Amino acid sequence: MSHLTDLSASIGQKHLNDFFAENEQRFEHFSVQFDDLIFDYSKHRVDQSVMSGLLDLAKARDLATWIKRLFSEEEINYTEQRAAMHWALRLPPKDEIHPKLADQVHEQLERMYALVEKIHAGQYRGATGEVIQDVVNIGVGGSDLGPMMVSHALSDFKVKTAKPLKVHFVSTMDGSQLSDILHQLRPETTLFIISSKSFGTIDTLYNAQTARQWLEKQLGQSETVNCHHFVGVSTKPEKMTEWGICPDKQFRLWDWVGGRYSLWSCIGLPIALNIGVEGFKKLLAGAYAVDEHFKNAAFHQNIPVLMAVLGLWNLNYLDIQTHAVLPYDGRLKYFSAYLQQLEMESNGKSIQRTGKKVETNTCPIVWGEVGPNAQHAFYQLLHQGTHAVSCDFIAPVQRYTSNQFTYVESADALIDQHHLALSNCLAQSRLLAFGNQALDTEEVKTLQEYKQYEGNQPSTTILVKELNPYTLGMLVALYEHKVFVQSVLWNINAFDQWGVEKGKEIANQVLPILNGTAKEYSDFDSSTRGLLDILLGK
Repeated sequence: MSHLTDLSASIGQKHLNDFFAENEQRFEHFSVQFDDLIFDYSKHRVDQSVMSGLLDLAKARDLATWIKRLFSEEEINYTEQRAAMHWALRLPPKDEIHPKLADQVHEQLERMYALVEKIHAGQYRGATGEVIQDVVNIGVGGSDLGPMMVSHALSDFKVKTAKPLKVHFVSTMDGSQLSDILHQLRPETTLFIISSKSFGTIDTLYNAQTARQWLEKQLGQSETVNCHHFVGVSTKPEKMTEWGICPDKQFRLWDWVGGRYSLWSCIGLPIALNIGVEGFKKLLAGAYAVDEHFKNAAFHQNIPVLMAVLGLWNLNYLDIQTHAVLPYDGRLKYFSAYLQQLEMESNGKSIQRTGKKVETNTCPIVWGEVGPNAQHAFYQLLHQGTHAVSCDFIAPVQRYTSNQFTYVESADALIDQHHLALSNCLAQSRLLAFGNQALDTEEVKTLQEYKQYEGNQPSTTILVKELNPYTLGMLVALYEHKVFVQSVLWNINAFDQWGVEKGKEIANQVLPILNGTAKEYSDFDSSTRGLLDILLGK
């Protein structure tokens, strides 16, 4: 640690212009190619001595052993006495190392696949006999963000079905999303998926109850309506049954899957409905490929390890407190929001596994937006503001092909637009890194101060051959494992979220007062009492 502190005081203060001037092969030395993905970290303020120090730190934290512990059934989520086996959700069938786990997972997946194919074939019908044409996923957090993000990202791979099928997502507890969607739908042709690991999340259950009332108002109250129009995904089959979901419409989740790591399970039912069974299998295959890479690649070629140590270097040694995720592909609109939960809910912790307070910062503030939109929103701050920010630029190499379109002219125009996006992606990372040096030399001589750029903002560029189910599976798994590595380096538990749980508990104390089933709130603080008085019309 002291060695890295010394390096941050010297090498870490150098400008990226100097790093590149000293090493003309910097891209070759500081990039990794794996499968259909390129990981370029040459625009970070590191050299070989820094990288060696960071990887030595990983070894000192016994990362290799922790990786083995992750890919086992050990209860490494010690505060909840659970394993963290989201990796098991993408095991291939008949896996030789974990055969029982693979059988358990694929039993549920095969049941999900059968439902997907039945709906796609137009053979799944509602209580009145009409074919289901709209599916509404009701969830929150990982039960919403993951499926929504992937479904949107893979919109080009939406399968053709016997009858047009639309998948909708509802998460907000105030009912606004659900109300807007229900006005567009017919009860006779609508299926609801209730996704809740605990089947006790109040946001989800209130939306589900509203959906049931909407159905019953039109179709009547009966077990038949529940059976034909509701599917559940949870660790609690008894709660699903009590709510009214028929056993054959229940899909199993396990306690060893964190909600923000669950899209690979039957929580991914909306994904499979959008991209089909084969597409979903490719998504799993991409993640599994990264699992194998993470387990087996040497640290200096291991992309999740490199992502993690670079993030730690920026946060703990260069004092860069925020990290922006900037995809240059509109299909990745929800990717940064997904990563916000994955990273900040996982590593937004201040207590070590030893029970002591951490001695360094953990987890930067993660934010972002689709790059072309962000350029017209907050890039001003990135380029000329007072904050140091690290960035991830993400883009597909290929986007459109002429055989996708009836008119070749349309393909050419869209390919040109993709090239425009790529040129902006490269230009923005270049200007962030090199500042004035990225400009014309003669132009800089006459530039007024407010038109100049300091640069030296570090960034990673991740290119995938194309954005498809396999490469998106790779991308998500890379970030999952990055988060785990950082938790090891900070000696924290990445797999619990007690801060979230306590907030829900306190909300349950206030709700009865607003609903009129409880009267007394004198024990609350003066601010909450004053606000409740206003809300209650006192």
